[in-house]
Amino acid sequence: MSTYKLHYFDIRGLAETARLLFHAAGQKFEDDRIDKANWPELKKTFPTGKVPLLEVDGHQIPESFAIYRLLANRFGFAGKDDYEKALVDSTADFYRDSTTDARPYLVAVAGFGEGDKDALYKEKFLPALEKTFPYFESVIKKSGSGFIAPSGITWADFFIAESMTTLTNVAPDVAKKYSFVPEYIKRVHEHPKVKSYVSSRKQTRF
Repeated sequence: MSTYKLHYFDIRGLAETARLLFHAAGQKFEDDRIDKANWPELKKTFPTGKVPLLEVDGHQIPESFAIYRLLANRFGFAGKDDYEKALVDSTADFYRDSTTDARPYLVAVAGFGEGDKDALYKEKFLPALEKTFPYFESVIKKSGSGFIAPSGITWADFFIAESMTTLTNVAPDVAKKYSFVPEYIKRVHEHPKVKSYVSSRKQTRF
């Protein structure tokens, strides 16, 4: 039986999709939540100097999407066939790429970067959502399942729902403009094997 250890900070961030996949699969794992005060020294011991990092059976796997896809394929959350897997992967890739322009605003709000927050919100954040959300809404409507894939929930739903949670935490008006967003987040978080974890987890903005 495989053993898993996930390294990340004590926030949702880029590790939460993996955590949700573990819970959805009923798979035990070690959730190593790094104290940021210790990170400068610990960073030297990580292969890419970044987290998340997944350790499984002696292998070290960096990069969030590589981790998500490995777990999804192992646990049955990648899509039912090659066509669904392609749909799921392409939708997640599109979402990540098209929301890249929103990051300067998020970084500024989090206090990790400089910039005029009002200008970044109007010139970067909102245009990124306007480019992303209409297409994504069309994907879940077309699927007929309420998720990306017609067969049901996949890793990309966990990833996008967590991203949307962060976006609505930072900018609550997003939920007003795009009413499908809170409905979608709720649908994903009500998966029977993740619902309890989501309701009891530490609440973080990011």
